[in-house]
Amino acid sequence: MSHLGDVPEASMDSTSVPPLAATAPRHPEKEHRPDNPVARKPAWIRVKAPNSPEYAETRRLVRQFGLSTVCEEAACPNIGECWKHKHATFMIMGDTCTRACAFCNVKTGLPGALNPHEPANVGEAVQRLGLAHVVITSVDRDDLDDGGAAHFAAVIAAIRAAAPATTIEILTPDFLRKQGAVETVVAARPDVFNHNLETVPRLYPTIRPGARYFASLQLLARVKEIDPAMFTKSGLMVGLGESESELRQVMDDLRSADVDFLTAGQYLQPTPKHASVERFMTPDEFNALAAAARAKGFLMVSASPLTRSSYHAGDDFARLRAARREKLDRAASR
Repeated sequence: MSHLGDVPEASMDSTSVPPLAATAPRHPEKEHRPDNPVARKPAWIRVKAPNSPEYAETRRLVRQFGLSTVCEEAACPNIGECWKHKHATFMIMGDTCTRACAFCNVKTGLPGALNPHEPANVGEAVQRLGLAHVVITSVDRDDLDDGGAAHFAAVIAAIRAAAPATTIEILTPDFLRKQGAVETVVAARPDVFNHNLETVPRLYPTIRPGARYFASLQLLARVKEIDPAMFTKSGLMVGLGESESELRQVMDDLRSADVDFLTAGQYLQPTPKHASVERFMTPDEFNALAAAARAKGFLMVSASPLTRSSYHAGDDFARLRAARREKLDRAASR
C-alpha cells in the first residue's frame, strides 16, 4: 500500500452498503488498543481542502465505474492537488485488506470476491480521464491463491487495450508465500513496478506485522532478475521512530536490489488507534535525506513531507526515463 495521510474520507451513499456496515468498525483489530493522541501537524504539512471542478469530475468518474482509489481509502493529503490534475491511483481487488498494518487507514477484514468487470472498468476510466500515466495499487489479498497477481495482469492488459499510450505504474502487495505471483505480474509488462518497504526492519513487528522485510526486499530484487530493464521503485515513511542510520541501511539494501527510484514522506497518523507520529521531519531534513539517497546511486529520489508513492508519479516517470538515458549515454561515451 501507499503511504498514508489524514484528509477526511468521502462519505458513501447509504444505499451502496448493507444497513449495518455504516456503523461497523473500519479497523476491528484495533478497537481494543488504547488511543494514541494525534499530534498537531506543523505548518509545512497543511494542505487545502479539495474543491476544484476537476476534483469533482474525477470523483464522479470514479463513482460511475464503481472503482476504489487509494487516494480516498488511505486518506491521502494530496488528493485535492492530484485530482485537480486528474491524477488518481486506482485501488483494485476491493476496499478491504487482509492485513492490519499499524499505519494504514484502509479498511481491514475479510474481502469479497473479485469483480470480473473491474479490469475493463479501470481501462475505460483511464481512457475517459485521458491519463498519460496511471498508478494501480491494491489491498493485500492473502485469501487468494496468487495474492491477486492474475487480476493485476488483467488490469494492465485492459488499460493497454483501452488506452495504449498510457504508461502504467503498479504498486503491489508483497505476495508473501504466493509462488509465481511476481512472475505473473512482471510478464504483464507494467512500466514501473513499485513495492514499498514502508519502514526499517526493526519496526516491522509493530508497524507492519503481517509482512517480512527481507521478503519485500527479495520481491524487488526478483523483478530485476526477471526483467533487468523494468523500472523498480520503493517508498518509505519517516517519523515512526526510525534512526538516520537505519534509513541509510534501508537505502543500501534497496540499492543492492538494484531499485531505481526511492520515495520518502512523512508518516501522518490517520486515527487515535493507529501508530503515533514520533517526530515530524523538517523540509531541510528531507532535503538532506534526498541528497544521501542520490549519493547512493538511485536514478530518482523524491523526498518531502507530503511525498507519497504516487505523488507526481507521471512527471517523475518522465524524469526517471530521462535519468536512465543519461546514465546509459555516459556509460557509452567512456
